[in-house]
Amino acid sequence: MLIPTACTAGVGARDAARWFQNAPEGLEGLGVPQRSTILAADGSKIATFFYQNRVNVDLDDIAPIMREAVVAIEDSRFYEHGALDTEGTLRALATNLTSGDVEQGGSGITQQYVKNLLLVQAESDAERTAATEVTVARKIRELRYAVAIEERLSKDEILRRYLNIAYFGDGAYGIEAASRHYFSKHASELDLGEAALLAGVIRYPHAYNPVEHPDMARERRDVVLDRMVDLGWADPAEAARVKERPVDLKLEEVDNGCVSSGAPFFCDYVQREILTDKAFGETAKERERLLKRGGLTIHTTLDPKAQRAAQRAVERFVPPKNDARLAAAQAMVEPGTGRIKAMVVGREMGDGTERGKTWINFAADASHGSSIGMQAGSTFKPFTLAAALDEGMPLGTRLMAPRAYTPTGFRNCDGERVGDPNARLRNSADGEGGRRFSLVTGTRNSVNTFFLALQKEVGLCDTVEMAEKLGMRQANGEPLEQYPSFTLGFNPVSPLRLAAAYAAFGARGEYCEPIAITKVADASGKKLDVPDANCEQVIDEGVADGVSHVLRGVLTDGTAAGRGIGRPAAGKTGTVDNFSAAWFAGYTPDLASAVWVGDPRGGYDHPMTSVCIDGRCYGAVYGATLPAPIWQQSMRGALQGTEASPFHRPPGHFFSKGSGLDRVDVPDVRGMDLGDALDRLRSAGFRVSFGDRMPSRYPRGTVAEMTPGPGSAEPGSTITVRVSDGPEDEDEPGDGDPGDGDPGDSPTIPPDASLPPDAGGPPDPNGPAGD
Repeated sequence: MLIPTACTAGVGARDAARWFQNAPEGLEGLGVPQRSTILAADGSKIATFFYQNRVNVDLDDIAPIMREAVVAIEDSRFYEHGALDTEGTLRALATNLTSGDVEQGGSGITQQYVKNLLLVQAESDAERTAATEVTVARKIRELRYAVAIEERLSKDEILRRYLNIAYFGDGAYGIEAASRHYFSKHASELDLGEAALLAGVIRYPHAYNPVEHPDMARERRDVVLDRMVDLGWADPAEAARVKERPVDLKLEEVDNGCVSSGAPFFCDYVQREILTDKAFGETAKERERLLKRGGLTIHTTLDPKAQRAAQRAVERFVPPKNDARLAAAQAMVEPGTGRIKAMVVGREMGDGTERGKTWINFAADASHGSSIGMQAGSTFKPFTLAAALDEGMPLGTRLMAPRAYTPTGFRNCDGERVGDPNARLRNSADGEGGRRFSLVTGTRNSVNTFFLALQKEVGLCDTVEMAEKLGMRQANGEPLEQYPSFTLGFNPVSPLRLAAAYAAFGARGEYCEPIAITKVADASGKKLDVPDANCEQVIDEGVADGVSHVLRGVLTDGTAAGRGIGRPAAGKTGTVDNFSAAWFAGYTPDLASAVWVGDPRGGYDHPMTSVCIDGRCYGAVYGATLPAPIWQQSMRGALQGTEASPFHRPPGHFFSKGSGLDRVDVPDVRGMDLGDALDRLRSAGFRVSFGDRMPSRYPRGTVAEMTPGPGSAEPGSTITVRVSDGPEDEDEPGDGDPGDGDPGDSPTIPPDASLPPDAGGPPDPNGPAGD
């Protein structure tokens, strides 16, 4: 008995406190591991991460009956003795010393708390061994810690910490996680039977696991109930009734990580952001510890409505297990903030050897998704367009687009000549050549040789620098490569980078780095620094307006005609050589999105020709074939119920005399649905006003009359339209033939016309956007 006597009599409170201060680093400071939660922008849960599934709660949030049950079975004299229960502990130590082994327990709640604390903070094998080895030395070590803790903390606080650290089996750590797991309720809501069951598990969590061993768990529950009755802490009759009932569980599983998330690839992006950004720790180990042990609450930018819309669109057109083995990826970014609103990969997250699964996030860069990127095709052409406008070229500037182009005379940003005099770059299926095109028509028709000529005129370096201003880089993080085919999109990039660049056009030249996290708080509620979008005006507003003006025409008269979304929108198709990939990137002033479709096995080895997906067959997949419909459906869904924002009309000098745009064609919109007609006229560069409704031969709600009529007019002119009331009834003669009726001095929107969101309100004094 000499050793236990020395331990108890020779270690005073002051000595123990000093010894505690010299305890292994982190014993008190790190606390216990808690699970971290990732939340969407609306507060809904995306995923949880944990080393141990634990949610800390205050003592007031634990039912009193639960506290009593644990104290009854684990340490009934807890509130009466100090750090050591002399009767129990000395009896156990004496028996163990006599036998030379550890045969009896005797640990009180404080000692058990210490044991658990040392165990959960052990990170090395040596620390874990020291925390669990069955020796007298370990017992003495725990006793010393217990003395110091009793000196510093109240009994209630020790009990609270113990209930939050204890393991309750089946992966549930702490009473709150256990209560939610076994009974789908909070610890504050537990009743006598549930409390007794959980209290009984603590001694041997595996043996008394109520999921795996319900009979043993029931027997142990009844032991706890008997002890509570003996202590006078439970009514005998109520305890008897509980004992008659079998174990009744209502399990609630908590998934660990992103695989089971409703937005798995966005979740993975957020996880990688935390694991790679030094804002969350200097070393990779510190960042991983913070995520899996730190009890973080991570607020993100994800818009569940946009995510659902994107997911449905991708799965509709390119299902995960399609026969062609194609995949799709999409990213949505908010202009002016850089917030990632949605991120979708058309695969389940999982082992890529299984059909329809992948670990690779094709929507993101290599640093956040392991993707090396995909060639972007003609979606790079707007960077050349922006560079031309930035140099002051009018929209009517015309250049010859040969049927084949020899790329010579180009210089990169180091002044080196690049190009191949033996190469012959031709027009793909996206466009045609052999004649002159303006900036407007060359873009709408996506003419490769026109853009090579335009890039030559502007300068390769200026085009590259424009793309870099807008955040573009290769998906592997390297700078963009500089060759004459730059404008044709040979650089491998990610949908997220492309969406962020197009978002800058929608934000009138303000580029924001894409961000996924808005706020992070640790377990104590302390806010942590998060990556910033670093929004910056990188190109002139008028230049961005000019790009939007031209790209709107792609959706009305260009390579993606008919893929509008019922509000002002702009975009660009992209079809990579040999049909190895297809893209569509587009935007409104409120949301930008980029969609890629291709074969993950390698586009050049597996071109998208003669492919069939769920009974739909395609001779070849272009940017308008699959990516544009995905973009259209997802954007409509994401923006549904929101007010449409208009684009701004470009500055007048882009329409200067002699530019070739002093007069442009006025499209014939008679008989067209009003919304389509307005979009068509505004895309052609005209203002729109409304005259009185009128009977006509055209169906009700369509355009009956336009003034001036089809022909040509100056850009920015006002076209007055009158909406049809349908054919005139024979017994109610109308005003006569549809003609050039005067809309009046103050034309108004007809009161019962069905107008698209961008048609309402007074005319924009700067004129409508469009081309």
